[in-house]
Amino acid sequence: MSPIGRLLPHESALDHVTGRACYTDDHAGRLRGLLHAWPVQSPHAHARIRRIGREEALSQPGVATLLTAADIPGENETSSGFPDEPLLPLEEVFYHGQPVAWVLAESREAARLGAAAVPVEYEPLPSLVGLEEAIEAESWLAGPFRLVRGDFPSAWEGAPFQMEDSLWMGGQEHFYLETQAALAWEDANGGLIVRSSTQHPSETQEIVARVLGLPRHRVTVECPRMGGAFGGKEVQATPYAALAALGCLQTGQPVRVRLPRTLDMVLTGKRHPFLGRFRTGFTPEGNLLALKVDLYADGGWSRDLSAGVLWRALLHLDNAYWIPAIEATGFVCRTHKSSQTAFRGFGGPQGVALIEEVLTRIAQTLDLPPSLVRKRNLYRAGQTTPYGQEVREAESLHTLWDTLLEQAGYAERETEIANANRGDPHRKRGIAITPVKFGISFTQGRFNQAGATVLLYRDGSAQVHHGGTEMGQGLQTKIRQIAASSLGLPLESIRVMTTRTDQIPNSSPTAASSGCDLNGPAVAEACGKLLERLRPVAAELLACPAVLVCFQDGRIFSEYEPTRALTFARLVEEAHLRCIPLFSQGFYQTPGLSFDPDTGRGNPFAYFAIGAAVSEVEVDGFTGEYRIRAVDILHDVGRSINPLIDRGQVEGGFFQGLGWVTCEELLWDREGRLRTAGASTYKLPSWSELPPHFEVRFFSGGIESPAIAGSKAVGEPPLLLAFSIREALKAAIAAFGPGPVDLGLPATPERVYWAIDAARRRGRTDRRTRPAVRLAPLPRSGASARR
Repeated sequence: MSPIGRLLPHESALDHVTGRACYTDDHAGRLRGLLHAWPVQSPHAHARIRRIGREEALSQPGVATLLTAADIPGENETSSGFPDEPLLPLEEVFYHGQPVAWVLAESREAARLGAAAVPVEYEPLPSLVGLEEAIEAESWLAGPFRLVRGDFPSAWEGAPFQMEDSLWMGGQEHFYLETQAALAWEDANGGLIVRSSTQHPSETQEIVARVLGLPRHRVTVECPRMGGAFGGKEVQATPYAALAALGCLQTGQPVRVRLPRTLDMVLTGKRHPFLGRFRTGFTPEGNLLALKVDLYADGGWSRDLSAGVLWRALLHLDNAYWIPAIEATGFVCRTHKSSQTAFRGFGGPQGVALIEEVLTRIAQTLDLPPSLVRKRNLYRAGQTTPYGQEVREAESLHTLWDTLLEQAGYAERETEIANANRGDPHRKRGIAITPVKFGISFTQGRFNQAGATVLLYRDGSAQVHHGGTEMGQGLQTKIRQIAASSLGLPLESIRVMTTRTDQIPNSSPTAASSGCDLNGPAVAEACGKLLERLRPVAAELLACPAVLVCFQDGRIFSEYEPTRALTFARLVEEAHLRCIPLFSQGFYQTPGLSFDPDTGRGNPFAYFAIGAAVSEVEVDGFTGEYRIRAVDILHDVGRSINPLIDRGQVEGGFFQGLGWVTCEELLWDREGRLRTAGASTYKLPSWSELPPHFEVRFFSGGIESPAIAGSKAVGEPPLLLAFSIREALKAAIAAFGPGPVDLGLPATPERVYWAIDAARRRGRTDRRTRPAVRLAPLPRSGASARR
């Protein structure tokens, strides 16, 4: 039986639950003379550095050294593109808590006390903390980026109905279980080993070498596994690896950098907060005719990956809907906060949030069921996205949508909910269905490649090296299944190795839901080359034509004589005796991709992952508190390599999205301090959010996937299914009074209460006096901005 398609547990599941799984920091106890790092942090959101004292720290017990910008032998730059991210600031700080120096000491407590003793003189400078302030000041990091199709002005003027409004979208903390961590030590040959919790070992290698002024072959980066990442370790793991390496180079001792939770939340980037302003024209039936969007992303103090995040938001403004005329413009704004970065979905969720908001407002304005308006606007066969890519999944979208409506009993539940709402003036229920169409591939073309090496040993076992990293998503489990299937070996004969830059150079980040799509084919190609070398040897030993040789479960036999077989170990030993190489490399590049950001046209995605979710909620009109009653998900994973892993990804992605749209709220004060820097003030979804009915099904009627074994990416798309929760909340709020409903994101109980109060007040007003076209005031900084 082929390992592909089997419901196998995560290859490290037992190690996870027994504590045997080793992460980056677990190696620290094996290093003699280890030094620990602690930052000296700025108390200002924006200031000029006048002086940093050294002697006060060095006089503290256990302190070895103080690292400042003056100690960097190479380039003081850690960015992956635009050079605006110094490892340590030389003259100016740009966010509250930014490290200006790092103390290295014999213990973390000694390092902390040493950092507290460092005197730093600052000259405070004006700061921009709120996104609206940055927009008003035209403080741009990147943009404008534009995406245009059709003639928006004409379509807008000719539309029977028009609407203008805006949507504020908050950020989100990654809150991975393993915080940022790195270890660095010298090897026996004059090089550096850096163990890093990173999604991109090759970029970490590049940055470390750049900062130290070394060629890259002197630096080896390895990533054993990560305790979660969600995009937060795609580029933002590199500064901590570089600091550990810099400290090691300066002192000749191993160095450990590991951030405690509060420091991790203060120093690292989040999901980008967004503001979207929109104007839309539509028909009496709710069909979109025209859409104009201005998107503003809060990038924080540096560019990081913000330009790519904004582009993906623009490319997902359509979600699963046909928009005849669209004009979208995006800016990345500079604020004096931590530099916002990649987060599961990479801008796609913010773009989808806006179009879902538009459609619900259209439905409530026209007094139509939102599910009907969404259905009428779904892509149809032959239609293309605003950037010109054909939506081959259009017919599958309709089939999936109708199937889920039937499976979830949507029509019957709508009737039941309406009856329940009429009988209870203080508690209201709501139900909603939302789709997802998510593009799979890196929009930065050079990342759509991967390499692998497979080594066969004379006992018939195999080692697999590839450039992907494991962060709990099950990539190594799937790679093991692919290798076992490709070589015809049992799973226990395959070992997937730790990701290292001295094994696979110049690798791409494990991100964009493409880890298996890229590394899987590379592994399969390497395995295929080995079989082509072994097949003639097997044919000779079996006395049959090479085309009839079969490899299965560690046995090699002729298709017509399955009972007369060789063991894989016997065949490999024979190949070794004949001097046939028993190692091979594979390479894969995603074909057919193109995108021109200057014109906003092309085919940036290999395919679209699709799905839909139905969610039901109940809201308390007195408090705004709510509970999720039921969730039904139907998602297309193609021919799943591992249905158990994919189910876990759908469930986990949905709940992470649920956190973003309902309860996870980031708050900064006017001085730029992050006030939600821990689990006591930052609310994560928990068991209380798990509904009594939670059903995940896989859709089997989708189009053929071009990915390995017909599988489809499942890392990011399910997160967007959580919009069904937000739309169900709006349906419940609308039961308290007429809409459209103004509901912030995240939809905390406070915001739900405010929305209910507004709906009730509208209900006490003659509806004939309310205008059909409404312009909502933009949220301002401070308390009102959180509404």
